[in-house]
Amino acid sequence: MVDVLLENVTKRFGKVTAVSNLTLEVKDGDFMVLLGPSGCGKTTTLRLIAGLETPDTGNIYIGGVLANDLSPKERNVAMVFQRYALYPYMTVFDNIAFPLKIRKLPAHEIREKVRRVAEQLKIDHLLDRKPRQLSGGQQQRVALARALVREPQLFLMDEPLSNLDAKLRILMRTELKKLHQTLKITTIYVTHDQEEAMTLGNRIAILNDGILQQVGGPLEVYERPANMFVAGFIGSPAMNMLDGELIEKNGKFIGDFGIISYPISPQVAKECSSEKIVLGIRPEHINISEKRLPGGFKAKIEVVEPLGREYVISINADGIVLTVLTKLEKLVQPGDEVWVKFDEENVHIFDKKTQKRLGKPTE
Repeated sequence: MVDVLLENVTKRFGKVTAVSNLTLEVKDGDFMVLLGPSGCGKTTTLRLIAGLETPDTGNIYIGGVLANDLSPKERNVAMVFQRYALYPYMTVFDNIAFPLKIRKLPAHEIREKVRRVAEQLKIDHLLDRKPRQLSGGQQQRVALARALVREPQLFLMDEPLSNLDAKLRILMRTELKKLHQTLKITTIYVTHDQEEAMTLGNRIAILNDGILQQVGGPLEVYERPANMFVAGFIGSPAMNMLDGELIEKNGKFIGDFGIISYPISPQVAKECSSEKIVLGIRPEHINISEKRLPGGFKAKIEVVEPLGREYVISINADGIVLTVLTKLEKLVQPGDEVWVKFDEENVHIFDKKTQKRLGKPTE
């Protein structure tokens, strides 16, 4: 196993900066997920670590060794791509054995290593088949086996589950997590799927426009997002955002958001760059009821979407549309009037200009 450190790494392609001054530490044994929208720089970051790209500035250390000038082979990393790149004319055995044959290992050693990794991934009964005879999930396991058989010190994955259907993707997420818990190989995993990131990674690095936004555990980035981008990107349905103003009255501060207002602590107010602020509240932290809720406000139901045990409900309060995620004892209907109250402990205040999270109103 090995740790990885990217230190002030920048990579440009012509006039486009794909990765900007990135500093990121991946600890020994981590399952680090690089998360962000398409074009945010996550795949470029992975390719820089693999040695498939060279940084314009900055340094990359693998196991404490400066790797900038090391070839991909010298870095002892294994990479699984979105497209599995299996050789169609080779059997599963030969596909898995290929990197060992390149290294000219003895035949008996190759057979033993292939058998062991195939059993581990439950594909030992497929060794005589060709890739075209396999399902998408089986092909993905073969690609993983080919990477694992090299016994790498670092495992790199670039959206390996994106070509699978939804049910199989969930199954393979579980398999990947179990595999990492067993092998404990340092893993860096790229995805644009925030649900995949939350379930797989013990740490998540969120990128946007080539810039690192936040690094933390799944609950940390969900419950304490560093800025509005992270708050809006993590979570489904997305966090509700309400524009507001910071008002000072007799030495006290109030956040006025139109349909609701909150006292703002001096500490939070002090961090504001201007009077423009934003309230963030996740859909599951909004309570609705047909009965009056003290400290709440009225709204009208617009859309009700059943999700089995929960409902996604769109409500309109004086022209402000909010999304609510809730379990209801009595189902509401479009057109119904309800009382709405935010869970104040889970309200976030952001600086509209800097986009940074300032804290909770009373923090």
